[in-house]
Amino acid sequence: MKRIAGIGLLALLSSSATVDAQVADPNQRSTDFDSYVARAVKDWKTTGLAIAVVKDGKVVFAKGYGVRELGKPAAVDTSTLFAVASTTKAMTAAALGMLVDEGKLNWDDAVTRHLPSFQLYDPYVTREVTVRDLLTHRAGLGGGDYFWYVNDLPADSLVEKLRLLKPEYSLRSSFSYNNSMYIAAGQVVAAVSGMPWEKFVRTRLFDPIGMARSYPLLSLVPGGAQTASPHWLYRGDTIGVIGVDRARAVGPAGDVWSSVADMSKWMRFLLDSARVDGKALIKPATFAELFAPQTLVPGGEFYPSQELTRPKWKTYGLGWFQHDYHGKQLDFHTGSLAGMVAILGLVRDEQFGVFISANLDHSEIRHALMYRAIDTWLGHPQRDWSGDLKLVYDKRRARGDSATAARESKRIKGTKPSLALTGYVGIYENPIAGRVSVRQSAGVLRFESGRALRGALDHWQYDRFNARYDDRWQGTDTVAFTIGDGVAGALDYAGYTFRRIPDAQAPGTR
Repeated sequence: MKRIAGIGLLALLSSSATVDAQVADPNQRSTDFDSYVARAVKDWKTTGLAIAVVKDGKVVFAKGYGVRELGKPAAVDTSTLFAVASTTKAMTAAALGMLVDEGKLNWDDAVTRHLPSFQLYDPYVTREVTVRDLLTHRAGLGGGDYFWYVNDLPADSLVEKLRLLKPEYSLRSSFSYNNSMYIAAGQVVAAVSGMPWEKFVRTRLFDPIGMARSYPLLSLVPGGAQTASPHWLYRGDTIGVIGVDRARAVGPAGDVWSSVADMSKWMRFLLDSARVDGKALIKPATFAELFAPQTLVPGGEFYPSQELTRPKWKTYGLGWFQHDYHGKQLDFHTGSLAGMVAILGLVRDEQFGVFISANLDHSEIRHALMYRAIDTWLGHPQRDWSGDLKLVYDKRRARGDSATAARESKRIKGTKPSLALTGYVGIYENPIAGRVSVRQSAGVLRFESGRALRGALDHWQYDRFNARYDDRWQGTDTVAFTIGDGVAGALDYAGYTFRRIPDAQAPGTR
């Protein structure tokens, strides 16, 4: 099952940089950058991409490349809508900042002050976790994406489930990227403001900034809008269109759809200290807090690009990753949903911003072009970020292939399932992850999980199967059964143990 966090977990060897002559002429700079982006789009096999660069309050570069959907002629331009994904998090943090300015909450308020029903596994953490903790991925929980990505729980049900998740580390002692905490933060916005998160973001941020073609939820994007379609790069380097991710709860964590034209306005707003036509929408002290480093980010939770940038420090603010780059603080955030990527980077001391959207899953061209743009407009030595970073990710891919081959080599061949296929059929339940089902159709076991995962169970060894999903881009997952009294009494899947429920309770379940 594919995850969307988008954070690299492996360190790789750095490749050498190349230094070109610095271009002084602004027109030539844009021309050279345009050519570089076009080559990078081809090298990374990116279906469509749009990019905008802001410097000193002006848009100095904006262009689209490729097509909105493979096999169709409609080209990407600066008005094409993409999922901005987790770059949404900075908007949720800004919304909370506005409520701080109004005296309706404080960053260090206990979450339960505003969401009385909010509860985590540990009663102490429930009492102590703050609004700031929700925004900094340090509340003690691991991923939790299963709730909204697979089971598609609505926000209130998702937040209610958090009480069942055992902590992976003690409160504020580490960092683990967690979308569910931002979904809870959106509920805080709604509870304190009296309006849904999506309405607050639209009326308090998008409207005054002039982001007329930005939508806080995919469901609000009008029919017929010029949207990019998501794509997946399969093994063998073939690319295919995949379905749009329509998870209901992800809004405050990553559901905004926008164009680089509108995101340019968002960058100019941020680089002008949250002012629109000279009027501050967020007070200076509150705005500064958004970008103040809040917690250290360990190397294993940062991006593989760190092997090339070699930062001296890595932190997370309120909705922003941060590190030092050429002596300046770089505030940035990626966004990754199925088939879509984004990145927004700000060097606020230089009044510089860059935003990139693309419609190919986890295309790390985004990092390469962010650093290339920074170097180009801030006068740094020019490096072939696209070539160097592609080597890094090619090595990661090769290591992944080797790990897969190593697992396959350990397979015990010639084994058979303990039971006839009918012995595995049933509904299985986990109090945290919900229900999954195993059915038999035309002599094949079928596995169903959540809103979209459907596929065949291929026997691997003994009572262990591989779920091979119908949507090929979803990949495979291991499903291991536990046998008792002649039937499968439980199965392990996606890190959870699901217990078989009595057949009498099975009808009507999904």
